[in-house]
Amino acid sequence: MQNLRKKFPVLKQCIYANTASAGLLSEDLMEWRQGHDLDFLIGGSKMKNKGFAHMPEIKKVVGKFFHCSPENVALVPNFSLGLNLLLEGLPKDKTVLLLQSDYPSVNWPFETRNFKRVYVDIDAGMEDNIREKVKSGKIDVLALSLVQWVNGVRIDLDFLKELKKDFPNVMIIADGTQYCGVEEFDFEASGIDILGTSAYKWLLAGYGNGFFLVKDGVKDQFDLKGIGNGSVNNDLSQRNNISFCKFLEPGHLDSLNFGSLEFALHFLEDIGLENVQAQLQKLSTKAMQTFSELDLLEPHIAQRKQHSTIFNIKGDEKLFNRLTEENIVASPRGGGIRLSFHFYNTEEEIDVIGTLLKRWMSKR
Repeated sequence: MQNLRKKFPVLKQCIYANTASAGLLSEDLMEWRQGHDLDFLIGGSKMKNKGFAHMPEIKKVVGKFFHCSPENVALVPNFSLGLNLLLEGLPKDKTVLLLQSDYPSVNWPFETRNFKRVYVDIDAGMEDNIREKVKSGKIDVLALSLVQWVNGVRIDLDFLKELKKDFPNVMIIADGTQYCGVEEFDFEASGIDILGTSAYKWLLAGYGNGFFLVKDGVKDQFDLKGIGNGSVNNDLSQRNNISFCKFLEPGHLDSLNFGSLEFALHFLEDIGLENVQAQLQKLSTKAMQTFSELDLLEPHIAQRKQHSTIFNIKGDEKLFNRLTEENIVASPRGGGIRLSFHFYNTEEEIDVIGTLLKRWMSKR
């Protein structure tokens, strides 16, 4: 992993603990993007038409990476747009189970459409509380982020698989934006029916690209409304023969952005997701120990059996500014300070942060 750090020039300037906000651009991807735009400069529409024709191949790459049939992959600019397009086709008589204080782009689209809603808290007993609500028999849809944006709480994926097995009629819609790219994930074998993701965080694909994965078993519950020339790939004769995922692709798909997604997935394949996962486990363990010893985490965080590499520590604006002065890049979130670590971070960087925090606390 040390050699990989050289591909991310930002790391020479700071301790970058902010992938939960934006994943870094690698030199390799930058070079590919420059080549792409040079081809566009020289080739114009001829080059772009080749890019549009390449989209089915990108879907194959996404499908292979996440173990999903290419025809069940929809390419979208971001998670938020994809979910809103989906919900325009979901009957409003559904009762939806949401997590309190989940990411706005998960909860708000259900709330503004006035779906009947039930909530559970994000805490140590989150999975048990979800199961109890679902056991009531009144829940049609469970929608949630796989990893919480504010504090990094991660849902137990085995729990979701068991939940789907026990309650097959409950549709599970998940936001994987803070999850996809941290480990191997088999969509078909999971308990998730629909997974949507923006790819600019842990997948390191830059902005403007994402995807939705959909299982066949839930498609008939939707009457999708999103439609456009992109839905038929410029073949107007296909107006009445549009597949499910093409309703999520009503407009053109940009070859720069989705080509970046394809490049980023190959990049992670070359690293090996098993290596990424191993590094992240080390970082998560190190950060959990460091921040717990300083009593900077919510009590329920340490009570959960596994955690991501996103941590929200107690801290005010003064501490945030102090971290910034020390070239530690983080984000103020949820009344605290969010620190998040990817494979290009090191345990030594966490030690540096821990030492600074100890020094800060001793002066207060």
